Amino acid sequence: MAIQVSSELLDGSVLAILAQQDYYGYALTQRVQQAIKVSESTMYPVLRRLKKNGWLTTYDEPYQGRNRRYYQITADGKERLATIQGEWKNFKIGIDSMLGDEINHG
Repeated sequence: MAIQVSSELLDGSVLAILAQQDYYGYALTQRVQQAIKVSESTMYPVLRRLKKNGWLTTYDEPYQGRNRRYYQITADGKERLATIQGEWKNFKIGIDSMLGDEINHG
């Protein structure tokens, strides 16, 4: 059984990737899948939600006679990312204290 990734962690992962550069949907999905197990069918609802919340914007670029929809993080998205990163840091410290590599003997 794999550990389930919460929607907040998935949001943070997408925002962190887009903070580095813009991606079109399929390439973004591939990039996320390099780090965590997530299906393509999971990604598009995430992208729609992030856009609806104002954390992403989109633009189209022609590619081989078709348009590719690119996703770009907004200023609000960068603020949201900073919040998620802070929450993740605190969560990780707590989990590492219980499940980390170092064995605590009491």
